[in-house]
Amino acid sequence: MSLAAFQRWFSSTPAKGLLLFCSLAVTLAGCTSTPGGSAQVVDRSAHPRVTSGQYTVRQGDTLWAIAFRFGWDWQDLARHNGIASPYVIYPGQRIRFDGSASRSVQAPAPARPSSPAATQSTVPQPVVRAPAPQQPAVVSPSTPATTPVTPVARSASGWSWPHNGTLISRFSSNSSLNKGIDIAGELGQPILAASNGTVVYAGSGLRGYGELVIIKHNDTYVSAYGHNRRLLVREGQEVKAGQAIAEMGSTGADRVKLHFEIRRQGKPVDPLQYLPRR
Repeated sequence: MSLAAFQRWFSSTPAKGLLLFCSLAVTLAGCTSTPGGSAQVVDRSAHPRVTSGQYTVRQGDTLWAIAFRFGWDWQDLARHNGIASPYVIYPGQRIRFDGSASRSVQAPAPARPSSPAATQSTVPQPVVRAPAPQQPAVVSPSTPATTPVTPVARSASGWSWPHNGTLISRFSSNSSLNKGIDIAGELGQPILAASNGTVVYAGSGLRGYGELVIIKHNDTYVSAYGHNRRLLVREGQEVKAGQAIAEMGSTGADRVKLHFEIRRQGKPVDPLQYLPRR
C-alpha cells in the first residue's frame, strides 16, 4: 500500500487506523526492550563446570580465579591436577578439567653457577598460592588496611545483603549467563562483605566481571562481587560481614550495579535463598 493510499484509508477509518498503529507500537516495543523497560545486555561469561580440555596458566592467574571461571571448587581442581599445599602454580602450567589429571608442576631448580662470575638462571616465579588466610595482606598506600564495618541484618545462616539497592536481576538456574543477582545503586556507594571470610581474589582478570572481589567464607562457600569502580581490599585480607570491600561501579557492565554470586563447592546457587528477606 502506498503512503497516499494508507493516508486515505486511515482518514476514512480512524478507529481501525489507531488500533493498527497501537498494535505496531506494542510489537516494536516488545522486540526492543525487557519487562523492566531497558535493553538487556549480557555482560558476563559465567560457565557451568567444565569437564573437558585444559587451560594454560598465564602470568597473573590465580588458582581461585581459574576455578571460579570454569565452575570448579578450588580444592577439587587442586586435587584433580595433583597440586599440593601451598598450591603454587606457574605460567605455562596446564590445568586439566577432564579425566586425565596432570602431575604437579614443580619449579625447576636454579642452575649452579660454573664460576663466580656466572649468573643464576632465571626461575619462573609462582603465580599464586591459592588461599593465604594466615598471611597478612599487603596493602598499598591507596588501599586502607581496615575499612568501615556497617552493622547489618544477617540471615539464620549468617549472610547479609552486600548492598541495599533495588534488585534488578535474579538468579537463573536454567541459564549459564546469570549465576547470581544484580543490585542497582549509585556510583561510589560501598559494597559490603556478605559474611565473614578471607579475600582470595581481587582484580579484573575474569572477563565480564569488571573489578571483582571473591571471598572465601569456609571450605564450602565463596561469594563474588563484580563491576566495582574501586576495590578496597587485597588478597589474603580477612573481612567481616558488613565491611566495605569495594565501591559500586560499572566496569564490565552496561550500567552502575553490583553483580553478586554465592557458590557452594564451586557451583552457583541462588543468593536469595541465603540472604535475609526484605
